Amino acid sequence: MSPDASLELVHVTKRYGETTAVDRIDLRIAAGSYCCLLGPSGCGKTSTLRMIAGHEIASEGDILLGARNITRLPAAERGTAMMFQSYALFPHLSALDNVAFSLKMRGVDKAARQKKAADLLERVSLGHLAHRKPTEMSGGQQQRVALARALITEPKVLLLDEPLSALDPFLRIKMRAELKGWQTALGMTFVHVTHSQEEAMALADQVVVMSHGVIEQDCDPHTLFNAPRSEFVAKFIGGHNVIPSSRGKIAVRADRTRLSRDALPAGDTVLPATVRGVEYQGTYVLLTLASEPVPEFNVVLAEAEFDAAPWQPGDAASAHWRAEDIHLLAA
Repeated sequence: MSPDASLELVHVTKRYGETTAVDRIDLRIAAGSYCCLLGPSGCGKTSTLRMIAGHEIASEGDILLGARNITRLPAAERGTAMMFQSYALFPHLSALDNVAFSLKMRGVDKAARQKKAADLLERVSLGHLAHRKPTEMSGGQQQRVALARALITEPKVLLLDEPLSALDPFLRIKMRAELKGWQTALGMTFVHVTHSQEEAMALADQVVVMSHGVIEQDCDPHTLFNAPRSEFVAKFIGGHNVIPSSRGKIAVRADRTRLSRDALPAGDTVLPATVRGVEYQGTYVLLTLASEPVPEFNVVLAEAEFDAAPWQPGDAASAHWRAEDIHLLAA
């Protein structure tokens, strides 16, 4: 992938009246990478994506695609393409004509645009359904039509606005694998907005966690899960307990938190608690506990370990962990 496909946001801000949706963020996404913007509703991730696409104009700052400043360019001139959550396919047009539509708007002759559209449908394994309308296709097939339509303008960056959220869980996992496969095969930069931690972990080379219009953490998935920077990140991505300690707040992974029936001396690596809930999850059992400093936290036990010595709600326990499993959070 050419380095001119790298994407950079410099002090980018978006205001809607008196409300600041995105607050002076700096972000660099390497060419050919898969980046997920992750966060809860209202965190600024969709506004950021729409500013990159040109569907919203930045109130301040610059958006650079390679050597070009695209901040004020119309959407069609940016070198980006958007794949919407609803796919936004025209119901009265065939898959072929949906894919070819943007070339039609650019004045490309019918034979040339249909050939290119047909080639792209073949590339996403839908050539045999070229003449079907969207209502005659499954959700996964519609997604691939939307992908082909986005690719027909040969963008440097593909922007995806929660493209999997409308799918059932089984299809979501299947389409997740397809998206990652296409991104790898195309060598194209993908920027994908999601509120699903699992989706971001599965897809991304780079995860950007946002909250209240700012970037809380920007790193690879492994670093994000093992070294969350703040209490917000630790709680949002899940799988961690946030515990007060003599050094400040610490994060400890729930699967590295152990339970003892013996009363152990309280300290930075031991927390007296009471079991409040027990949930069987198949390969593991999720225990919810409560203590005086932490009203609720979780412990994950392997099924065999739980079966060997089951816990019940109301049981007293000493939650404990190794000192090396503690991660100190930023204040």
